[in-house]
Amino acid sequence: MKEKISLNANYLKLIAIIAMTIDHATDLIAPNFSNELYAIALHVIGRLTAPIMWFFVCEGLHYTHDIKKYMLRMGIFAIISHFAYCFAFGISFIPFKDGIFNQTSVMYPLFIAVVVHWLESDEVKLNIVLKRIIIFVLIWSAFVADWSSIAVLAILGMYKKRGNVEKQMLVMIIWVALYGIVSWFFVSKTYALVLLGVLLVYPVLKLYNGEKGKCNWMKWFFYIYYPFHLIIVGIIRLCVYGNISLLNF
Repeated sequence: MKEKISLNANYLKLIAIIAMTIDHATDLIAPNFSNELYAIALHVIGRLTAPIMWFFVCEGLHYTHDIKKYMLRMGIFAIISHFAYCFAFGISFIPFKDGIFNQTSVMYPLFIAVVVHWLESDEVKLNIVLKRIIIFVLIWSAFVADWSSIAVLAILGMYKKRGNVEKQMLVMIIWVALYGIVSWFFVSKTYALVLLGVLLVYPVLKLYNGEKGKCNWMKWFFYIYYPFHLIIVGIIRLCVYGNISLLNF
């Protein structure tokens, strides 16, 4: 009998890294979310990245022994990634100077999702009304980031369905569909259609065997690779195009 294929966390993170690199390389080859078929196809592959990242934030929340250290780590990389992201795509380091969309990286919503999860726990002793107000503000603060507040809401929803990939996918699809509708009317119709690529993540996540993998350095490699590859993208952008943005939808 043919052995069933399974993937550990390290392999899935590697898939996310490859998809992300393809996506951002496409931004260099075909700026401004080109309608060229090849560019759309490559961006569709890139939609694998975010859902895998969200999935493993859920896993991280489940397995972490110290959520405060987890928050600190995510916060540090969100700050580092902000500058790398802005440099990569020619965006001002100061939010809102160039607009309201894509003003910082997806690492910020991931960080906010962890913070909100912590605030919702019994560990945080706050008045329930005050807690809800803080959570509301934090979620909306991610609106300006890559993947917007949708990333936060998707992670929180997926975490509640942890252990059931089908239900996690359903939650994720609902939030991404909402993001797609907003993108269709206010950002880019091409980008909205490309978001359908998140559906490709389901067969990939179904292969997850629940194992971490033997390469312990892989966790840190992902954190480091994200800002590092953005810096490389920024250098190439400057060499090829000069100091212009590639995110002008």
